[in-house]
Formats: sequence, C-alpha cells, structure tokens
Amino acid sequence: MNILDSVARQTLGDLLRRTRQRYPNKLAIRCGSTAWTYAQFDDICNRLATGLAAQGIASGDRVAVLARNSHAFAALRFAVARLGAVLVPINFMLSADEARYILEHSGARLLCTDSGLTELARQASAGTAVESLVWLPGEDPSEPAAGLTRFEELLEFGDRVPSPVLHGGMLAQIVYTSGTESRPKGAMLTHDAVITEYVSCIVDAEIAEHDLILHALPLYHCAQLDVFLGPAIYIGATNVITGKPTADNLLALMARDGITSFFAPPTVWISLLRAPQFDTTDLSALRKGYYGASIMPVEVLKEMQRRLPKVRLWNLYGQTEIAPVATVLKPEDQLRKAGSAGRPTLNVETRVVDDAMRDVAVGEIVHRSPQLLSGYFRDEERTRAAFEGGWFHSGDLGVLDAEGYLTVVDRKKDMIKTGGENVASREVEECIYRLSAVSEVAVIALSDPH
Repeated sequence: MNILDSVARQTLGDLLRRTRQRYPNKLAIRCGSTAWTYAQFDDICNRLATGLAAQGIASGDRVAVLARNSHAFAALRFAVARLGAVLVPINFMLSADEARYILEHSGARLLCTDSGLTELARQASAGTAVESLVWLPGEDPSEPAAGLTRFEELLEFGDRVPSPVLHGGMLAQIVYTSGTESRPKGAMLTHDAVITEYVSCIVDAEIAEHDLILHALPLYHCAQLDVFLGPAIYIGATNVITGKPTADNLLALMARDGITSFFAPPTVWISLLRAPQFDTTDLSALRKGYYGASIMPVEVLKEMQRRLPKVRLWNLYGQTEIAPVATVLKPEDQLRKAGSAGRPTLNVETRVVDDAMRDVAVGEIVHRSPQLLSGYFRDEERTRAAFEGGWFHSGDLGVLDAEGYLTVVDRKKDMIKTGGENVASREVEECIYRLSAVSEVAVIALSDPH
C-alpha cells in the first residue's frame, strides 16, 4: 500500500471521524439514559478499539456480537472497523446450536453479548475458537454475569488505537443469511461495498443530517444496521436506539423525542396501526416512513397513507448480499406503483432473466453492483453459483415493467404449481388482505397427490 492509498483511504471508521469533525457537539446517539455527541461517540469508539486491541484483536480477526440494540452495539460496529477486524452479527433468536455454527464457521475470537443473552452466548461459544466474552450495556440498567469482560473495562486502555494498514477493499463484515434449506451462508462485505450502499441510501432514501431517526429493528440485521444507522452516522443525523420494537414503546419514543424518520417491516407498521393509542399519540414530527424486509400488503399501504397523510413513504427492497438495498420505490410513486419495489438504486443495475440469462417478462431478479458481496465465506461452490453468468442471482422472482419498475412476485423456490400453472403466493395473499377481518396472512403450498 503506497502513500496515495493511505491518503485516499475510505473505511467505515473514517466516516465517523469525519462526521465528528463536522458536527462535534451534535447529538449522535441516544439510548435509554445514555446520550453521546459525535465528539463523545468518536472518542468512545477509539477507546473501545484500543481496549479490543488489548484483548488481542487485530486486523482480519472476526468479532461476533449476539446482543440486542444498544449504544454499545453501535460503538462496537465502528471500533471493530478501526482495527481492520471483521464484524459478525448473530441473530439473537437462533438456538445455541445455530449460533454455535456461525461462531465455528466464522472462526470468531471474541463474542460480545448483553445481560439477557449471556447464557445463550455461553452455550453457543462452548468448544469454539471464542477466547472471551465481552458484556455490552443495554438500553435499561443491568449488571453483567461473572466472568465477562465489561464494556467499561475496555474503555480504560486509553485512545491510542493501533494503526494497521487499512483500505476500502478489506473485509468489514460477514453477515450470515438464513438457511431455509441448508446451513446459513456467510456473505462477505467489504468497506467499499457497504459505503457504496450508504451513498445509494443517502441519495435515494433521502437520509439527511437534520433527520432524527428511531432505530428499533435488530441491529444484527443489515436493514437497520446498514440502511439506516450507518448512513445516518455518515451524514450526521441524530439517532435514537431502542431494543424494544413494541407498539407502546415505539409510539412513546416517537412522541417524546419528536422522531422524524422511522423504518419497520410491514408486521411492525401493522402493530402500530392496530395499537389503541395510535390515534392519540403525537406523531406530528414524523415525516419519513420506510418499509421493507418483506412485501407490504397494498391494503395496509393505503391505510398508512390515509392515517399518516404527512408522512412520505419509501419501499426498500434487497437482500444481505447487496448490503442490502437493491431497489427503491419513492414517495411520488407509492400510489401510482402500489405493490412495486421500485427501480434500481443509484449504484445498482437490475434485470429479470430466465435460466439462460435472457431478459423475460417474469423471471429471476439478478444484479450487478459495487455493493455486492465479495463471496460466501469458506464456500466457493455457492459463490460460483451465485455469480453464474456474470450477475448476482437473488433467488427472487420478479417482473420489470416498461418504466423499469420492479415487482417482486415470490421466491424462485416458493412458486406454487397448481393445475399445471404457476401461482405466486403473494397474489393469493393480496386478495385475502382485502377482507376487513384479516390483519395478517401468509399463503404456503401443500403437496397434493393430483
């Protein structure tokens, strides 16, 4: 690496330092009773990185996190990046055996957890390469179990962060995708890929420095971590973090803090709309609403627009492997293109193809983008299959209309065959959602002898 590479360096750790220089006294993070300005947040990340280095963590090492949302989780994200280490977020709803597989496969040396998940973390890490467990403070006051290194202890080593040779092409994270048919795959994403996706989000989802964003969905999931928290830190927004995505807690925080921007999957938006206190809660500050992670029923979308008339809505579609936003349906298209996933975001090119890679009316959604994963960790076979034909294969079926708007039909392997015809489960679900007595529905196929 020459001097020009060093001068031009762009990593996740660099983003926070630059935001600190622009907005040192601006509120960056609020979680429970903790509040950090950008200057304080940056200092804590430096001290945490120094403490992790004292634990033996160095460039290339994998650091796993099995914890609910917190200010400490946010700090860990950037501290790990400053060491050139690799973050491995783990879904805290997994069993000990499932989490153990991720720890074993990734070769993580350190596991960070919180009070409520300590026992799961201990069971999962037993017999793996994990050398020690670190306790992260949460949204509510708690005490760590015996034998864990405290977050505060790691902050006592000063802020002399080791200076490894870093560059954007280095691995930033390994995010394991859910394995419905086999073991989960570890999607490898570089700093360059993640930051390129941040730019797409900032431009197309209009994430701005004046936003006051509520982060309530799990940070182990790339949607909350890399579509909202990361870009928000990059641009200099204020972030309220909670680990309790219940309707009563979310509505209370929105009213208390004057939240202007909020993301949730359809299930959470539905829970808000059904909450008894929804119509009496002061949501006058809310101006930006985002949905994704699963398909929003059109009838629910219409209800959202009716009951939140001042809120502009975005639909964000993608998957872990593309860091994760691929297409965006913007506010001006919500009614005109209801049910659509929108058009490819700034740094993504998308097609719909058949098995021979020919453009078709209905087919598999494939992408090209600098946001894409560099491969699946320790899995060359599935990496080759994913990039067959020079495009990344999403596994989703979709339709592209004449204006380039994508509608996601179904997962390629979930298409229902009945009477010799293909039927998408979503088509049936949308019809059932029109019934006033139905709040949520999922259609799945069952085999039939005929």
